[in-house]
Amino acid sequence: MDSGSTDGTAEIAHKMGAEVVSINPRDFTFGRSLNLGIEHARADRVVIASAHVYPLYPDWLEVLLAPLEDQRTALTYGKQRGNHSNHFSEHQVFRAWFPDDPRPVQKHPFCNNANAAIQRRLWELHPYDELIPALEDLAWAKWAQEQGYRLTYVPEAEIIHVHQETWRGVFNRYRREGMAFRMIYPQETFGWLEMLKLFGQNVSNDWQVAASQKIWRQVAGQVVRFRWAQFNGTYRGYQTGLLTTQLRQAFYYPGATPSAVDIPQRDVPLIHYEDADSGGRNDS
Repeated sequence: MDSGSTDGTAEIAHKMGAEVVSINPRDFTFGRSLNLGIEHARADRVVIASAHVYPLYPDWLEVLLAPLEDQRTALTYGKQRGNHSNHFSEHQVFRAWFPDDPRPVQKHPFCNNANAAIQRRLWELHPYDELIPALEDLAWAKWAQEQGYRLTYVPEAEIIHVHQETWRGVFNRYRREGMAFRMIYPQETFGWLEMLKLFGQNVSNDWQVAASQKIWRQVAGQVVRFRWAQFNGTYRGYQTGLLTTQLRQAFYYPGATPSAVDIPQRDVPLIHYEDADSGGRNDS
């Protein structure tokens, strides 16, 4: 799917034999782009990946798709990590959202379409919401669970997710997600007291991690700016009250403070990229 890239990506894809489907940038939403892409897909299982991710291991597709052999599984998604381009606090967000332990049958609908796979037959019954500004993956997963299907988290299907955002970009991303949350869960709210509480908790947790890695001085201010953009953006998008308990826990509450090196190595060789950090493991 190409929504107006200007860096030669579409041309490279054409040369490599890929089918490139274009969408006018004025018509773009995440749901619209996904629906058009899946409409053009011919396989029974569809893998969804963001334009700014790359896999770490050569068995990425194999392990991501394996749970879909069970027809009761609607969606699988894999682990995400950042590289040197990501803000320090986003590395902590990735750790919280994408832990090392698998979830064969996940209880809540959190997932992420930057690194996921779905059953096409279920998409035909319920396409992605094209009007929602973000979290179209959460909305679809919520529907799938309500129909009795499973969601599976597969940490071995690991990718590097590169974000090079300004502070305004971080704010806008979380504001879109706050707006989307309100659309998915209209009965729920997110108020300023909850926003301040979560801001303080996450700043404190990030500072502890930074101190354990002996880089607190370098990232202390950056942590405050990222977490403020995150939670102020969510508040501005959502407006008032509280999120659902399970999703608030999954999205925002920090877990135990990780050690400086807490990502286990798999017994699979990494993919080596000529123009990228082959390890992709800047954990600071």
